[in-house]
Amino acid sequence: MTMTNTDSYKMTQWEELLKRNLIQGRLSQLYERKFPRHIRHSLCLCIESQDWDLAALDENKARACFHALLMYLDEQWNHSLQENNFLPGPDFPGMKDYLVKHFQDEPLNLAVILSECLQEEKKVLASASEKQGCGSPAVQQKWKELDRGVNELKRQISEVKKEVKSLEFLYENLDYVQKTWQNKVEQDSGLAQSNAAVKEGCLKQANFIMQTKQMMLQQIVNILNQAEQIVAALTDVELPEWKRRQQLACIGGPVDTSLDHLEEWFTAVADVLIQVNQELQKLQDQSKKYNSPDASSFPGETENFTLSLLTKLLANALVVEKQPVMSSLPQRPLILKTGVRFTAAVRFLANLPEFKCRVKVKPVFDKDVEETTAVHGLRHFAFNRDNSKVLDVDRPDGGLVAEFAHMSLKESKTRPRGSCESRLGVTEELHVIKFVTELQFAGLSCNIEASSLPVVVISSTSQIPSAWASVMWCNMLSTSEPRNLSLFVDPPPLTWQQLSQVLSWQFLSVGQRGLDEDQLSMLRDKIVDFSTDNPDGIIHWDKFSKNESVWIWIDGILDLIKRHLVDLWQDGYIMGFVSRKTTWDLLKEKPTGTFLIRFSESSKEGAVTFSFVEHSNGENNVHAVEPYTKKDLLAQSLPDSIDSYRMKEDLTRNPLLYLYPDIHRDTAFGRYYSTEKAPITGYVTRRRVQVADYPTPPPSPPPVRMDIDPDVSAEQVIQELFHDIYDSCGSPVWLTSYQDTPLTQYF
Repeated sequence: MTMTNTDSYKMTQWEELLKRNLIQGRLSQLYERKFPRHIRHSLCLCIESQDWDLAALDENKARACFHALLMYLDEQWNHSLQENNFLPGPDFPGMKDYLVKHFQDEPLNLAVILSECLQEEKKVLASASEKQGCGSPAVQQKWKELDRGVNELKRQISEVKKEVKSLEFLYENLDYVQKTWQNKVEQDSGLAQSNAAVKEGCLKQANFIMQTKQMMLQQIVNILNQAEQIVAALTDVELPEWKRRQQLACIGGPVDTSLDHLEEWFTAVADVLIQVNQELQKLQDQSKKYNSPDASSFPGETENFTLSLLTKLLANALVVEKQPVMSSLPQRPLILKTGVRFTAAVRFLANLPEFKCRVKVKPVFDKDVEETTAVHGLRHFAFNRDNSKVLDVDRPDGGLVAEFAHMSLKESKTRPRGSCESRLGVTEELHVIKFVTELQFAGLSCNIEASSLPVVVISSTSQIPSAWASVMWCNMLSTSEPRNLSLFVDPPPLTWQQLSQVLSWQFLSVGQRGLDEDQLSMLRDKIVDFSTDNPDGIIHWDKFSKNESVWIWIDGILDLIKRHLVDLWQDGYIMGFVSRKTTWDLLKEKPTGTFLIRFSESSKEGAVTFSFVEHSNGENNVHAVEPYTKKDLLAQSLPDSIDSYRMKEDLTRNPLLYLYPDIHRDTAFGRYYSTEKAPITGYVTRRRVQVADYPTPPPSPPPVRMDIDPDVSAEQVIQELFHDIYDSCGSPVWLTSYQDTPLTQYF
């Protein structure tokens, strides 16, 4: 049974769970009880290709599925041998031994377990999709109803156009009869006796035309009434909901910000309203051309109603599709630095040929913003150049889009010496960019504006963490337009539910994996003060962002992940936020050599460490290694540091054996070890080895090793044991030693 990749590769269920950080919590507990998680991970494609629900009911089918797993393991093992890969990979023989030992005699048990696990995974995915919003059944149903409504408008206007054309034919026939009959009567007096009958027939035809016209006008009114509801749904519901999703996406939220549906609806409704206006104009032209006796103002009133709906729709059709962002901070939009280029893009949702080359958009900084005068000492900015653009239709998607790719800001008005300083810090000042245009079309003139989300303007890169805290706080609280640009004059607090969500998104954005319930619980204990004065556990802005704040520590960890730990974080191998007590509780009952990786709480810049357990003379000892900083990880990756880690008392053995809960060190990190190529220069390959003093001295002196001379110096011992890391000239050992800083409990 060979699993092959195809061009149309589809993400497995397990990969989807990993991507969305859904393995933790109840699924993690399920696999701890039922089935080794690392086997589920390594065999995800093979496991999901079998029908375990059916196998759970049929022992023969269960045995066939069991043997399929064994065959797949053999194939993967042979494949890894053929690749001559020197780096340790998944322990396929070990996995096979486990399956044979536990399920060879009872394959039905395996089928029942995997059936239960896969079904639980599906439930978790379905629940997460509903919470995300756009994938929920309610939203999908609402969008289907909008689709039906828009399609009904298109069908009805098509019928009206046919009827207007038929009405024109009736008018022409009546006009022809009236004019030609009069000429014939003048030429032939014998036809005069029929004149009354002809006039009566013409009168009946004229009355029929008037009735038909009134019915058509009523049909148009029905169309407009339906269109009014759809326009309200688009401008008052769907568009604000999209803008809210865009807000959340800007601060890392995993939400759908596609404009496809909105553009389709805006375009279709605008097209219907334009056609309605055209048909009304035709009806009025017919009345004038054929001297219709209808003197009603009804068509004119209907036209005004049509133009008012079209104006409302078009006034909301301009949106900021891409919020202002600097290329150096793609994951942190809405932070702008003076003199540094940034980009933004707008889209006109009513994508009709009639608007091609008609819409010229100009960005204006802080247009009509009251806060610029109301808040003393607020800085003022202007663009360095005119950035006006005509909406471009020559795009792959055919959209009416303008991308402003070369915008930059300068401070236009500095605070005079001795003036009243702003109560706000630089990173608490909120500004806005408005994109404005004027559209004249089909008898209407429409001033259109679209505002960016609030931006923070900085003058130094050191202000980025604080600026991003402001962006997150603002976008969690300011949920409707117009935005509150003076939010930080008196900043409202956040609940833990709000803050925990946005913090998890930061890790999802940087490392493709959010925070699980246990990690959030540790952060909650660190951030939230559940005192008598704060029984609800709300978080105030000053506590979160000012001085030596917890956010600066978290931001340092995010930067650490981004630079050095993305793969390990995404794989779920970094437990990250674990307290001293929790670390002890997790490791104390585990086999010697079990370790977990956590973030240092003492480093503001971001550092990572690992704690491991050793059982000696009946005592449980949990040790923590001195944290690895960004500088350390730049010199040697964390997987290599773990692989080469040694204790000074025993340089032959790596004390780190199993990543918590029970994943072999090489299974977890083997693919990340640096490849050691064979020397081609004649020199012996050097290797960096991590050596540390023993953190907890044993109760009694260890027995003398018989294979090592106790009188020989430590350096000689190291040279004998690791001769391969000395070069041919006898240079000292190239290793990292913590002799000056003994390994202690770093928490």
